[in-house]
This record gives sequence, structure tokens and C-alpha cells, in this order.
Amino acid sequence: MSNKSRKIRSRGGKRGVQKGVIHIQASFNNTIITVTDVRGQVIIWSSAGACGFKGTRKSTPFAAQAAAENAIKASVDRGMKQAEVMMSGPGPGRDTALRAIRRSGIILSFIRDVTPMPYNGCRPPRKRRV
Repeated sequence: MSNKSRKIRSRGGKRGVQKGVIHIQASFNNTIITVTDVRGQVIIWSSAGACGFKGTRKSTPFAAQAAAENAIKASVDRGMKQAEVMMSGPGPGRDTALRAIRRSGIILSFIRDVTPMPYNGCRPPRKRRV
């Protein structure tokens, strides 16, 4: 098999998508926004740390808003018009990121909270005796 017959695919090409999924992962330390197509392949991502916030400022709602606006602007430039939102985590930036997405003009088909919740979970630590 020669090198000429082998097809080379680049992963960094610009993909134009009409519909996608916006994943918001809001932890206590950072907020990560990932935009994927409907098959789950990542188109663009952004986080509060990637937007230039450092330390405790990453965990603020304003940093989450900046990360969401950054990711949405890039995905709208690639042609996204409709999206679904999957939110996970208890962080302070989840509502602010959702507000920023709503203001962007993308039509949201549904918003789902996919935070993992234990049914019974691990055994709690023992009662403290003072």
C-alpha cells in the first residue's frame, strides 16, 4: 500500500454544524463549556481558566459567563443555530453560563441537568465525639 492511496484526515478542520449539544460542567473551582455536534464530537471548548481567569476568580459567575460567551461566539461563527444544553455540577457558574447562552440567539431545544446523583452512595464518616 503506497502513501498516495492512504487518506489523511485532519481533526482540526472547521466543521459547519447546524445543531449541537452544549455541555456545561460547573465545579466549585472552574466552569468548562464544551460544544459538540449531535454525534458527540467536540467542535469547540472554553473554560474560565482558558479565558484568562486565575486562582479563585475562575470560580466566579462572571468567569463562567465569559467562558460561555467565548464558546458560543465561536460556535455561532461555525454556523450553529440550534442546540441542546446538558448541565452538570454544583458550581456557582452554571446559571450564569446558561443565561449567556440564552442571550446569544441560539434556539435551545431543551435544557437537562445531568449531574450524577448517588442513590445511596458511600458510607458517611463516623459521628464525631467531642
